[in-house]
Amino acid sequence: QVQLVESGGGLVQAGGSLRLSCAASGRTLSNYGLGWFRQAPGKEREFVAAISWSGMTYYADSVLGRFTISRDNAKNTVYLQMISLKPEDTGVYYCAADKLLYRPGLPPAARNDYHSWGQGTQVTVSS
Repeated sequence: QVQLVESGGGLVQAGGSLRLSCAASGRTLSNYGLGWFRQAPGKEREFVAAISWSGMTYYADSVLGRFTISRDNAKNTVYLQMISLKPEDTGVYYCAADKLLYRPGLPPAARNDYHSWGQGTQVTVSS
């Protein structure tokens, strides 16, 4: 099973940018879709963005146009570039791997379709 480790979180002012990384070990990422989720205090974990094994991407409406997910299979890493950050983007950001290898079409947005969750990285956006 793949192990995932997130990094790149921090404190940033509204309007700022951050780039999160999700590094994999144990297995190659090239066979997997990867998703980013976030969880704010007192709220459920919600879908942010995902990228399929073939490079197709899918975004939550709330981040469309501000966040970009990408992958570097040579580095076994997936990235989440975040710009124009808002206070409501605050939360712990998690990456996870799609349970279905070589899933056709768009990557899923449901938490139940993912496994091998990382430990998360905190993103705090101040107003």
